[in-house]
Amino acid sequence: MSFEEAELLRLRAEAFLRNAERLYAEGEYDLAAFSIEQYCRLMLKYKLLLKTGAYPRAHSLIRLVRELGKAAEGAKRLLKDIIMLTKIEDAYIGSRCLPRRYEKEEVEAMLNYVKEKFRPTIDEL
Repeated sequence: MSFEEAELLRLRAEAFLRNAERLYAEGEYDLAAFSIEQYCRLMLKYKLLLKTGAYPRAHSLIRLVRELGKAAEGAKRLLKDIIMLTKIEDAYIGSRCLPRRYEKEEVEAMLNYVKEKFRPTIDEL
């Protein structure tokens, strides 16, 4: 692991979250949902890289949370919100490849979850 690689993951993740907020404000809910998923995935990989020196090449947020939970017990708290994590995880495919439209309210719920629960949990690890 290099510090530069870890820091790049963190910076990209934060850029995806800012992008999600901007896209949400512009009414681009599908792309906002995708950006939220990217933020979560990159932050989990960032923390895994810091804690273990590596991370799996995986798309599943649930798998990444479980892996991080092995290295940082506090990460397991995120599994209490497995339905929201699954919803965000599904946005990776749903927002890009499926004929599915994301609604304002569901993207707002995802953003609120990320800001109020996901980010604070990740930050304290």
